[in-house]
Amino acid sequence: MHLTPREQERLLLASGADLARRRLARGARLGAPEAVALVCDEICELAWDGLPYDEIVARAREVLHPGQLVDGVPSAVPALQVEALFPHGSVLVHVDAPFGPPPADGPGAVRPAAGDIELAPGRERAAAVLRNTGPSVIWVSSHVPLDQLNPALDVQLPASGRYRLDVAAGSAVRVDPGARREVAVVRIGGGA
Repeated sequence: MHLTPREQERLLLASGADLARRRLARGARLGAPEAVALVCDEICELAWDGLPYDEIVARAREVLHPGQLVDGVPSAVPALQVEALFPHGSVLVHVDAPFGPPPADGPGAVRPAAGDIELAPGRERAAAVLRNTGPSVIWVSSHVPLDQLNPALDVQLPASGRYRLDVAAGSAVRVDPGARREVAVVRIGGGA
């Protein structure tokens, strides 16, 4: 059987999740690899079923509780991300604190600075126009370079260079058939 790299990764994830379920069934605690595999597998299945993004993130945080984990796992895994296949296409799903918040002063604690944090500081920003020339809805996720999109999506940029959407990780923009949408973009890889 020939599998794409994406299919191989999905099957490996499912295998890790199966190991986690077997360990939980016999009362064993989970380490970080199998805990991450289980939550990511659940995310992928919920996305496959077409649940809304926000509901998937909320449910992902309920898959496991700290008592089911080896000590230190919540601190070791402050967030997780998995690219999940929704009915409308692939979206990067980001879950902060998937196993509950780690102790504020424990190992791996994240202490952000006060105030706002600028994303992609110093990178050139612009506005672009996305026009869907195809018959189906097209979703553009946060991390996809705009020069690698569905060919039915006409992308009009004000300058040359490689850009992505200027939105938070895990978000996506919907462009309906025949629709034209203006979006904020940020240059990939830094300044001009």
